[in-house]
Amino acid sequence: MADAGPGDVTLLLRRVAGGDAEARSRLAEVVYGELRAMAARQLAGMRGATLQPTALVHEAWLKLAGHADFVGRQHFLGVAGKAMRSVLVDHVRRKRAQKRGGAAESRQLDDAVAFLEAGEVDLLDLDEALGELERDDSMLGRVVEMRFFGGMTNQEIAAVEACSESTIERAWRAARARLRQRLGGGSAP
Repeated sequence: MADAGPGDVTLLLRRVAGGDAEARSRLAEVVYGELRAMAARQLAGMRGATLQPTALVHEAWLKLAGHADFVGRQHFLGVAGKAMRSVLVDHVRRKRAQKRGGAAESRQLDDAVAFLEAGEVDLLDLDEALGELERDDSMLGRVVEMRFFGGMTNQEIAAVEACSESTIERAWRAARARLRQRLGGGSAP
C-alpha cells in the first residue's frame, strides 16, 4: 500500500459503502498486497497446503463482497482475516470429504503464534476451539481473529476495540492459555 495510507483506505471503504463501484476496484488495488501478505503468513505454516496465497485472497474477497459496513482499515483487515480463516477451514473440510473421512492431517501453523509451543494443530480443531472461545468471550475471540488471522498488532487491535493496548495484551494471554488448554497443549503457565 505504498501509495495509499490508512486514511485513504478508510475513505475508499466509505465510498464502497455508498455503492461506488470505482472505489471498490480502487480498494482492491490498494489492499491487495496487504491481503496477499496476510494469506502468505497464514499458509506459510501449513504443511502440504494446496491453496496458494492468491487463491486465498480471491476466495476471501468474494466472502467480503457482501460487507459494506467497515469502520476503517483495521476493521476491514480483521474481517478479511476472519474470511481467510473461513476459506481455509472450508478448504480442509473439502479435502477431507474427498478422502472419505480419512485420517486427520496435522497442520503446522505460523511460528509467530506462541500459544502452541509444539506448533502442531489441526485446523478444524483450532476452528472449533475458536468457536467455543468466541461463544464464551467474544472479545477474546476477536483478539485471536485479528492478531492471528489478520496479522494485526496489539496497538492496531486496541484501536479497533477502542480500549488500551494493555487490555489487548491481557486478552491475548488469556486467549492463548485457553486455546493451549483446549487444544491439548497442557495447562497455561
